[in-house]
Amino acid sequence: MNASNEPVILKLGGSAITDKGAYEGVVKEADLLRIAQEVSGFRGKMIVVHGAGSFGHTYAKKYGLDRTFDPEGAIVTHESVKKLASKVVGALNSFGVRAIAVHPMDCAVCRNGRIETMYLDSIKLMLEKGLVPVLHGDVAMDIELGTCILSGDQIVPYLAKELGISRLGLGSAEDGVLDMEGKPVPEITPETFEEFRHCIGGSGSTDVTGGMLGKVLELLELSKNSSITSYIFNAGKADNIYRFLNGESIGTRISPDKRV
Repeated sequence: MNASNEPVILKLGGSAITDKGAYEGVVKEADLLRIAQEVSGFRGKMIVVHGAGSFGHTYAKKYGLDRTFDPEGAIVTHESVKKLASKVVGALNSFGVRAIAVHPMDCAVCRNGRIETMYLDSIKLMLEKGLVPVLHGDVAMDIELGTCILSGDQIVPYLAKELGISRLGLGSAEDGVLDMEGKPVPEITPETFEEFRHCIGGSGSTDVTGGMLGKVLELLELSKNSSITSYIFNAGKADNIYRFLNGESIGTRISPDKRV
């Protein structure tokens, strides 16, 4: 696989690596190992962000963390998602990826559920020295709310904008954004979004972060203020992550409006 001097962001959806229907955290071990092997072929700079899946959403919903401040709930949820991060990092490193976990609780501060600041110097140094930072959906401290749920889907565009990244991919459990016939929509832009909005649903499982619609809205907002193109594709299909990292256009492309 070709190396690149420009970092790539790969988001692994919680549904791609965990059983989001499980009451407590359950990893899809075989899928995670296959994904790790595909990632290991990439020789360029990369940031991995993964969803919390059943390691986070179940507890976040149980304690109402999307609505209220609950210290016990914040601790339980954070400790649970750290366990998933450890499993993801372990799988990547078993294939020689040189991954290291970066917990958003330790480096991000939010305001009303949106990232206000995030300490990025360590991530920049990791990339420079050949390490792969692995971030994840987490509980984060919030200036107004006490704590909030910080989705990986919000972390991805924030990193892309702040670090000047031009290519990012979201590996989900679907082939992309699906139309009414279940076929992937090739491209969505801010201008064409309303044509497809009725096709895009939330999550069918215990998800407090907005499901597919939440992902699309975050990426559309990013595309409005940048030239960044994003891809939503099925990480559950063998070789799709390899194909994305190798530069292919795959799944649904979220693009800026065509500029005259």
